[in-house]
Amino acid sequence: MDCAAAKQPYRGCCEMRSTDLLLTHANVLTLDPQNNRMGSVAVRNGRIQGIWPTPEPPRSEVNLSPRTPVVNLRGATLLPGFIDTHSHLIMYAEFCGQVDCRIEHAKRIDDILRRLHAQAEQLQVGEWVMGWGYDDTLLAEGRHPNRAELDAACPNHPVFLRHISGHSAIVNSRAIDISGLTDSVTDPRGAHYGRDSSGRLNGLLEELPTMKTVIDVIPKLSSAQILNLLETASQDYVAQGITTCTDAAVGLRSGSEELDAHIEAVNQRKNPMRMRLMIMHHLLQSDGPFSDLSAVELDRIIRERSGNRACLDSAKLFQDGSIQLLTAALRAPYYCAPDKPGSLMHPQEMLNQTVLDLHRRGFRIAIHGNGDRAIGSILDAYQFALDHAFRQDHRHRVEHAQTASVADLDRMAALGVAASFFINHVYYWGDRHERMFLGVDRAHRIDPLADAVERNLLFTIHSDCPITPISPLFSVWAAVNRLTREGQVLGGDQRCDVETALRSMTTMGAALNFEGHVSGAIGLGQHADFAVVDQDPTTIAPSDIKDIAVRGTVIGGDVVYSRDL
Repeated sequence: MDCAAAKQPYRGCCEMRSTDLLLTHANVLTLDPQNNRMGSVAVRNGRIQGIWPTPEPPRSEVNLSPRTPVVNLRGATLLPGFIDTHSHLIMYAEFCGQVDCRIEHAKRIDDILRRLHAQAEQLQVGEWVMGWGYDDTLLAEGRHPNRAELDAACPNHPVFLRHISGHSAIVNSRAIDISGLTDSVTDPRGAHYGRDSSGRLNGLLEELPTMKTVIDVIPKLSSAQILNLLETASQDYVAQGITTCTDAAVGLRSGSEELDAHIEAVNQRKNPMRMRLMIMHHLLQSDGPFSDLSAVELDRIIRERSGNRACLDSAKLFQDGSIQLLTAALRAPYYCAPDKPGSLMHPQEMLNQTVLDLHRRGFRIAIHGNGDRAIGSILDAYQFALDHAFRQDHRHRVEHAQTASVADLDRMAALGVAASFFINHVYYWGDRHERMFLGVDRAHRIDPLADAVERNLLFTIHSDCPITPISPLFSVWAAVNRLTREGQVLGGDQRCDVETALRSMTTMGAALNFEGHVSGAIGLGQHADFAVVDQDPTTIAPSDIKDIAVRGTVIGGDVVYSRDL
């Protein structure tokens, strides 16, 4: 929409209807195809009714009732609401009620043990102590805690302590006994039970198949508890300007009950965001609750049950693990472990057949792939599905895509496969990727945004919350600056410009979600989903973008978060 059209927003309408919300004196970054900047926006029935380049619309072009809120933004910047295409809202919600053992709170193993012991003191004997967030490579000892240490800290409680990556955990003896594990247990494909020098289980559970053995015996939270935690978690999200959120692994722990929780949360307005749900593939297979449903049918069920506030995003699979745990599948071995290249979760033929089945049933498919060997395997499966059942504009996805090579990106572009890059890795793990995990050359190419832009690849960026904190503006900052925790520029030639980074969390997110016609930009008829921020990210110093404050969030014309609006 050009500025001339913006001056006559009602052209073509049969009448000028009353306005539900008017935002004035704004610096409006529309992020429309022409990248127009405007000054005021009117909303009716949850959609954008009018846009003007002036601080206030002409009085003849807007119909205000005495009850119409008129918000003077006093020069603040109005952006399209941020679209989070990959995080784990239910997991984050559950972590809100667990012991936070991230490096900011626990720099040594003793710090972790004290925090877990303090939690145990608040519980009845035998209740589970749940913790999360420790990072072995940042701890002073440079290792994982072990079973014996957890036993000493919490002798009367089973303990489950999850690694910051989300891909491993440490448990104590009580947890091992309750889960029925013995020293004779064998490693499942793509996963590993840690052992001491005598072959005894040391409590380390590497990757999801081993973790599931224990997770399955941990008492589940009640529906009321989950709803309350989801309410708290959702408020954290909207406080960062997020208006649309994709939960990237619905059913990972509690099966279809997680779908029920999401639907109940949006129905009760405990979660005001527009929710998109990646359904774990085991729920869609022959022994799962949705085995006989097509994507259209499952999407219709979700929409009907949620009053259209939630929908199906995709079917979700994992094909490898985490680079920082050495479980992501690489083509060349790890820099710090020349004998370890990581493992694929599924044999290729099994992955091919699973993907083909989901593809034929109409599902968009999203597969976790950090290592380049996993990415290649995922693309092989997509190629197999398309060769057997071609489908136009499927927008299948590779999740994280950290070490995608130039050849991988070329292949993705040719196949029409999109990427969601875990850009926050550059800051949080970039230094260790260079020194420990990948070495200089591979580390400098993680999350290759410039290469993706050059190929006109559809992509988004994400935080993978709770693996890193939820903040779209931080992710934009990471994409633009590529600074590590220690302050070095990691792969400066893979940076992207500010507008591209913003679009990757707005217009490109909407395109990835098949919703570009109603979302992602500020244009006539689009959803009235906005983030109000105190500075213009396109004009301030790029190094300051992460410090921009969100002043308000609007979803469907409703102010769902306000700080000095």
